Amino acid sequence: MLHGITIVEFEALGPAPFAGRMFTELGAQVIVVHRRDENHSPAKSAQSPLDAGKRSIALNLKHPNDIEIAKNLVAKADAIIEGFRPGVMEKLGLGPEEMLAENPFLVYGRMTGWGQTGPLARVAGHDLNYISLSGALHYAGLPEDIPQTPATLVGDIGGGALYLIAGVLSGLIHAMKTGRGTVVDAAIVDGSAHMMNLLMS
Repeated sequence: MLHGITIVEFEALGPAPFAGRMFTELGAQVIVVHRRDENHSPAKSAQSPLDAGKRSIALNLKHPNDIEIAKNLVAKADAIIEGFRPGVMEKLGLGPEEMLAENPFLVYGRMTGWGQTGPLARVAGHDLNYISLSGALHYAGLPEDIPQTPATLVGDIGGGALYLIAGVLSGLIHAMKTGRGTVVDAAIVDGSAHMMNLLMS
């Protein structure tokens, strides 16, 4: 369905690579930008199922030449997905303002735990934190027992990756209709809370 669509994924933890893998399964070409250093090399798909079907390049995003390579990749892409802390991409010169100036059709997909702004934006977090504050943990287990922490499916995957995917797909349709790109900001805590609507209604 997404044949002809190119998405650049900047290597991050679980939810963003999961989203990238889903895009490959929908037919998009996904190019993952791995970190390049002496202690790390890009994972082979046999080692990391989340990299299956993706093309990859290893870049040191602290090196100006490699930043230029990353910018060229993004300039030719339909969308990017990144899961860094707020402000990291801006410091690298790869933030949405810079990239949309280079590529006005770009769908810029971002995923964080707490969103780009707000009192917790720069606070580290994990799936358990997001589902606790969103109220989702209340529904894990029996009423008379302490909550049983579910796997990362509720927060990281459900509230994060799947909402990022939905946002990027909507952004791609918007770009095709209007010729204008957009920024998609998927916060895991927001997505987790939104998923609770059915249970809380």
